[in-house]
Amino acid sequence: MKDMFINPAELTGQTEQHISYVAEHIGVHNLLVVPLQQMQQAALADGISIDIASGFRSFARQQVIFDRKMQGQTNVLDINNQVVDLTNLAIDEQIKSILLYSALPGASRHHWGTDIDVYSKSLMAGKPLALEAWEYEDNGPMAALTQWLDNNMQRFGFYRPYDKFRGGVACEPWHLSYAPLSAMFAQQYNQELLADCINASDLTAKEHILTMLDTIYTQYITNVGSL
Repeated sequence: MKDMFINPAELTGQTEQHISYVAEHIGVHNLLVVPLQQMQQAALADGISIDIASGFRSFARQQVIFDRKMQGQTNVLDINNQVVDLTNLAIDEQIKSILLYSALPGASRHHWGTDIDVYSKSLMAGKPLALEAWEYEDNGPMAALTQWLDNNMQRFGFYRPYDKFRGGVACEPWHLSYAPLSAMFAQQYNQELLADCINASDLTAKEHILTMLDTIYTQYITNVGSL
């Protein structure tokens, strides 16, 4: 895949021009459609469906998620999936608590369309999906999916950027990234671009976020695994 110029709107989730919808409300990058389908077909041949819980997510959608957590309208969970009482925390700790599982708007890899959250309907037995790490562990309902991905995803170009906790984003075994594309997005993404994006928004606590941006960028955005 040749290097290509990626415009700032694509990098920060402010356009859908690079997105194709593969299911209702599920979009992925135009160049991800074929390799994704190839991986899904290979898994299905082994009796496991690979379904997408979340694909492309716009800046506006990510802001709704972030703002609701900052405003106490949605629960914030800690590394042990326990609810955090944000009212007992200083604002910088509130922001860090949210960033454990929810990306800063303008900085989500879901903006790129190169990253997807996956599960398997064929393994759920009609039960609801929580998207919590225990579901993907050895005794969880997604264990067979985890094993299949461990053994096969790299040959289709996929890897887990949040394969373990590195002091920033929590481990997310459901989050896959398509390396041939996401590497180009990551290379063209930078902190100045993010600062400009946040400055132009009405994001909750934006002024405080901007003062923390150096820490946020190194701890939560670039602090990820690689293929």
